[in-house]
Amino acid sequence: METPVGLDDGEEVAERLGVRLTSPDRVVFPEQGITKAQLVAYYEDVASVMLPHIENRPLSLVRCPQGPTRHCFFQRHDTGGFPPQMLSRTIAEKDGDKQDYFYITELAGLIAGTQMNALEWHIWGSRFPDIEKPDRLVFDIDPDEGLDFSAITSAATDIRDRLEALDLKSYPLVSGGKGIHVVVPLKPEREWPDAKAFCRAFVQNMAEAEPDRFTANLSKAQRKGRVFLDYLRNERGSTAICPWSVRSRQGAPVAVPVSWGEVPKLKQANGFSLKAAAARAKDKDVWADYFKQRQVLTAKMLKAVAAEDT
Repeated sequence: METPVGLDDGEEVAERLGVRLTSPDRVVFPEQGITKAQLVAYYEDVASVMLPHIENRPLSLVRCPQGPTRHCFFQRHDTGGFPPQMLSRTIAEKDGDKQDYFYITELAGLIAGTQMNALEWHIWGSRFPDIEKPDRLVFDIDPDEGLDFSAITSAATDIRDRLEALDLKSYPLVSGGKGIHVVVPLKPEREWPDAKAFCRAFVQNMAEAEPDRFTANLSKAQRKGRVFLDYLRNERGSTAICPWSVRSRQGAPVAVPVSWGEVPKLKQANGFSLKAAAARAKDKDVWADYFKQRQVLTAKMLKAVAAEDT
């Protein structure tokens, strides 16, 4: 069994932050022997790099009260019973109904969610107080079963190059699942309909240019032998896995930022263990300038992808 780097003080971390941690020794990932307390300590180790991505965003949690091999479920609304460090705020749904959505602002929130058996943290692409204007776009590269991972890495670099041609800088994230997310940080000026329209036209252009490689169609039947370029995370209410979140999958993989130089050498999207992710979090060069970007989704960019789509 692998003991993650420095992850033996989770109980002390929770106590210091005022979160009551029950069953700290309960094994969450049996094959790795990872306990709830060790997950707490992992999040303390990565908090300085994870919190800037997750703070003040509406959240969806994947909760697994009986561990990742049993029943897990998404929860986005605060139905009560959570520690006070898990904050909530009212959001109007598309149908006008109002619901309380989780969000956090500090490490104590991550610990509180872990106490409530949250194994995955999924984030909106916008933040409070102005959730109508996204500050990130996500292109999720989802391969058909059986495709070599090189199909995913080449798709990621193709997306990067096309974005660069539009003067948009992007950053690759191994999802901890099957694919790679290409993330584009934005200055939050455009609203959700423009973000979705841009991303939809962008991937449809790629699919039309190389229909043997790519599809922008959600249908499983359309993915046979191809890579699905998922733009649907770029609409109001949709979420994507947060950088540095653990995944509720065999092996306890982590969604980890990588560099473009690393992408062509990658063999899998779930290769970062807690130990490897905690070590990677100390690397100041990975996504070093991500939060310095002030790029804007311009009318010229929207027009360019729309023109190519016609």
